[in-house]
Amino acid sequence: MNAPESFFFAEPTRSEENGAKPRISLDPESVKNGLGQLVLTVVELVRQLLEKQAIRRIEGGSLSDDEIERLGLTFLELDKQMERLKKEFGLTDKDLNLDLGPLGKLL
Repeated sequence: MNAPESFFFAEPTRSEENGAKPRISLDPESVKNGLGQLVLTVVELVRQLLEKQAIRRIEGGSLSDDEIERLGLTFLELDKQMERLKKEFGLTDKDLNLDLGPLGKLL
């Protein structure tokens, strides 16, 4: 799967190759896939942040054994659902790691 702009922008025309701005693709399937990629990228970013916070709390001793068990099960279920959705949209982990240009990769 290509970068997200491949979902939203049509193939370049000659005028675009000569410096004109690209046209936005209005293909419903492209928009669906692009939106799916964006949403899954945001979910993955939030999941990673929550996981890091959970690890800090576990290491800090502020969670009971039951809370740790529930967190583990929750993250396992979230991972399973993310894999299912990535498969449904034809995405890989690499597709979710958006290139932010000079800022580098998102994830």
